[in-house]
Amino acid sequence: MADTATRMGYDSRQHEAEKHSEGTVAYSIEQQTAKIPSDAFLWAAFASIGGSLLLQSMDRKNESLFVGQWAPTFLLLGLYNKVVKVAGSDRASG
Repeated sequence: MADTATRMGYDSRQHEAEKHSEGTVAYSIEQQTAKIPSDAFLWAAFASIGGSLLLQSMDRKNESLFVGQWAPTFLLLGLYNKVVKVAGSDRASG
């Protein structure tokens, strides 16, 4: 049955996406997030790792661990940024 629907030009995922829409807060966040270059999040993650190494070399272990834990957050925000640019709510509503 899925083959028949695909041959007829009907994609259930597309139909499901058309039924759902983002809220105004999510839409506003996506609009602002899409303006930030993806490289910024990658460089922030590298800076976090570098800062962590620097603090570790200064025997400031607690601060080093704190700063080092920012790297995954920056990478996750970068991933969100990329998804918003590729498949954000503006694609579904436009």
